[in-house]
Amino acid sequence: MRALKLGRRTFGEGDYAVMAIVNRTPDSFYDSGATFEFDAALAAVASAVANGADIVDIGGVKAGEGPEVSVAEEIERVVPFVGAVHDAHPELVISIDTWRSEVAREAVAAGAELVNDTWAGWDPGVVKVAADTGVGLVCSHTGGLEPRTVASKPVYSDVVAEVRAELIGRAEAAVEAGVRADGVLIDPTHDFGKTTYHSLDLTHRLDEITETGWPVLVALSRKDFVGETLDLPVDRRLNGTLAATAVSAWLGARVFRAHDVAATREVLDMVASIKGSRPPKNPHRSL
Repeated sequence: MRALKLGRRTFGEGDYAVMAIVNRTPDSFYDSGATFEFDAALAAVASAVANGADIVDIGGVKAGEGPEVSVAEEIERVVPFVGAVHDAHPELVISIDTWRSEVAREAVAAGAELVNDTWAGWDPGVVKVAADTGVGLVCSHTGGLEPRTVASKPVYSDVVAEVRAELIGRAEAAVEAGVRADGVLIDPTHDFGKTTYHSLDLTHRLDEITETGWPVLVALSRKDFVGETLDLPVDRRLNGTLAATAVSAWLGARVFRAHDVAATREVLDMVASIKGSRPPKNPHRSL
């Protein structure tokens, strides 16, 4: 299993990393802009760290459809904030959630150590940013979607095989372009370019992706495939998310992008203890 090196941190075999989501957007699908204001976002980062986050993923543009956000506006939303988080939490790995190379480059200069390119290399300059600066890179799969769009009836002959092949190709191409091999993650990117059936199949067969040897990131938190599976709104999708998290951890995922940090940390710690890579914190029953 590859070691994953991000900033000052190395995540080895048996380590599960929680990536806390902090969106500096006024229209987040999850919290409708609760962390849009600078101080509120800083408080959210502090809370995430206290609850066990290893990484914080900072975004300035809603993933879904919504008002246009210019490059300049996205930079204004995220770059000063990345700098403030870096100063306040020097041991925390900072990820920038963007598909734009201009934003990625400025965020890295401010202290970001991972570029989470959720739109699958739409801007090929993002790979160059990671190669030039030595930061990590998330390679994703979106079925060729344009950023901030939703697929219409996507079809795959075998979604897991196709996602696996594309992610391997993207990871290898990134390394060939100069990105550190120990800084590359792959993300099957649930929901993006996929139906609920596709996302469930990816979760069920995630071991076929983790067996590639590349560290796998999963972004499952309160997503539509969870909501549609259980027929529940966003504010009632935590239990379904945690079930998918436990399955994904058991099948070899390494990094977990989450809104609910404390609950995710507890689930991952329990899975690690069942697997035998983490001792119980307070074992005394019948001892």
